[in-house]
Amino acid sequence: MGNSFSTQEAVGVGRGRAGAGRDRQTLESLRSDRVGTSGTMGFSSELCSPQGHGAVQQMQEAELRLLEGMRKWMAQRVKSDREYAGLLHHMSLQDSAGQCRGNPDSPISQSWAEITSQTEGLSRLLRQHAEDLNSGPLSKLSLLIRERQQLRKSYSEQWQQLQQELTKTHSQDIEKLKSQYRALARDSAQARRKYQEASKDKDRDKAKDKYVRSLWKLFAHHNRYVLGVRAAQLHHQHHHQLMLPSLLQSLQDLHEEMARILKEILQEYLEISSLVQDEVVAIHQEMAAAAARIQPETEYQGFLRQYGSTPDVPPCVTFDESLLEEGEPLEPGELQLNELTVESVQHTLTSVTDELAVATETVLRRQEVVTQLQRELQNEEQSIHPRGRVQLLSKRQVLQEALQGRQVALCSQAKLQAQQELLQAKLEQLGPGEPPPLLLLQDDRHSTSSSEPEREGGRTPTLELLKSHISGIFRPKFSLPPPLQLVPEVQKPLHEQLWYHGAIPRVEVAELLTHTGDFLVRESQGKQEYVLSVLWEGLPRHFIIQSSDNLYRLEGDGFPSIPLLIDHLLCSQQPLTKQSGVVLRRAVHKDKWALNHEDLVLGEQIGRGNFGEVFSGRLKADNTLVAVKSCRETLPPDLKAKFLQEARDQALLSVPFLPSSLGALKGGGRQARATRHLSSSPSRILKQYSHPNIVRLIGVCTQKQPIYIVMELVQGKQRG
Repeated sequence: MGNSFSTQEAVGVGRGRAGAGRDRQTLESLRSDRVGTSGTMGFSSELCSPQGHGAVQQMQEAELRLLEGMRKWMAQRVKSDREYAGLLHHMSLQDSAGQCRGNPDSPISQSWAEITSQTEGLSRLLRQHAEDLNSGPLSKLSLLIRERQQLRKSYSEQWQQLQQELTKTHSQDIEKLKSQYRALARDSAQARRKYQEASKDKDRDKAKDKYVRSLWKLFAHHNRYVLGVRAAQLHHQHHHQLMLPSLLQSLQDLHEEMARILKEILQEYLEISSLVQDEVVAIHQEMAAAAARIQPETEYQGFLRQYGSTPDVPPCVTFDESLLEEGEPLEPGELQLNELTVESVQHTLTSVTDELAVATETVLRRQEVVTQLQRELQNEEQSIHPRGRVQLLSKRQVLQEALQGRQVALCSQAKLQAQQELLQAKLEQLGPGEPPPLLLLQDDRHSTSSSEPEREGGRTPTLELLKSHISGIFRPKFSLPPPLQLVPEVQKPLHEQLWYHGAIPRVEVAELLTHTGDFLVRESQGKQEYVLSVLWEGLPRHFIIQSSDNLYRLEGDGFPSIPLLIDHLLCSQQPLTKQSGVVLRRAVHKDKWALNHEDLVLGEQIGRGNFGEVFSGRLKADNTLVAVKSCRETLPPDLKAKFLQEARDQALLSVPFLPSSLGALKGGGRQARATRHLSSSPSRILKQYSHPNIVRLIGVCTQKQPIYIVMELVQGKQRG
């Protein structure tokens, strides 16, 4: 056994390393997909620390103050040009009124008239320049300031959201899981001590039952903790290597684009306001040279040299092995797959697979949005005037948000993919066989089954079994439940549906489903939930039927009852889930020997057996008197299986009233053939071993707890 565990551990470690390698390759490919930085320094590599975030916010505030000052200055220039143009126009009007007093034919008058006319032209030109400044550079600068303010707000919100999600996934959720893990480990250790210290059989059974429940809770929570740690690791990597750098890179790209637009605004402003005088031309040339020196690609290099710092990446979360010091022998970072957790692992895999399909669709949908926005921006950049680029800033910010949303979706997809690989690898190790039992419970089963014959001084097990079976059936007098009024079946509930098989073992489900599309509904062992089992592509698939607000659903619309849900899926041929594509085709009916609890009316207790009490009762269908043997709900699954095995034995060895009948059953050839059928289903046993001198076994109730064995009730006389 030790060697087999070592082999499984090596396989798990190898697959874990392979998964880590795939994660690194994925991260590298995604990192190369980001918008490239300029040069060797960039926001994404130099400003990932909290200090860098603070520096970015200060820089944004400073740039906004600068832009506000530029806008006020341009507005004042527009006002001044308008006033100057108005003064020139007023001067021209005054001079036109004075020309009537001079000689129009005088050369001086003509020259002056030309001067005043050109002054009026200069007035109109300056007025036009003022309007161009107001509708052009000043309007664009106001729009640029508004977009810069929106960018500052958007960046701050996205940065805070990334930090909150990292803190929640990497710290809060993990600490909560660890706290619950420690509590469950203590409960398991305490239950184990009580179980080991129990001396009486009754106390030992109760202690063992509590120990098994604590083990199930511990193992299930261990798996949740392993998945949580894996998700936190992936989120940690995506946050520090993709999402945060991508946010900063997008911010740098937008700032550089805004710097490029500001450069164009200043150049347009200088072109409009420039005059033709030599003195003014020289000044404007200096200002134009100053504006031309703006290089958006290197605009923030000095800022980066001043405030750049090494990214402050906290250590990644790992499995806390101290949780295992007082608990069960569990492997750190490895899922536990045994008889207690196999169904929960399968259900978790189904749920994670469905969530992964949704996450993959989200990634594809967001990638389509990004591609569409990039295509639209490229087309508009080719058609729009270069100085109209400010009109595209809003769409560029939408593209940046779409890129960030894609990174978040990729992180979610990677976490679910890693969890699915862990679950699939564990189930593939199991293969088509049964999950391994718990060693402690397996040893206890052997000791329990072997101790009973020894306490009776070596009596024949068959006779003791017969004695225990009939101890509660043959009583001198007892009261029976009154006969019932038979009513027709109308609108059968779930437990009366032919395709509902109750709490049958998982192994028996695989035997019942033989063709693709065969299905049945059963009650999950160990949990109060219903499972739809379907054979698809040669393998049984299990889907948990979700229940909320008194509605039942798998994926999509809800229905007030499970029969209505199954009828809808069967009639519409709608896939159970988009990811699986499974379609219901044929219902597998339970055998007529399988009874429902509601088919019985219990009377008073008439005895006690090895597994529970024995009651008198009636069948509602025909008022047949029956004896009902119950199986206590607190018994572990292996003893419940033994209870059903006893039903099969009872079908072969039910108590006859004639000694000759016992002798007939003890024949060598017939008994050997009967023994080979002990592992068959109860229905085959009941059909093959009906005898007139044997107490007839009517059926079994396995749809819910407690499980019943229903036998014919014979009141003190020979049957038949």
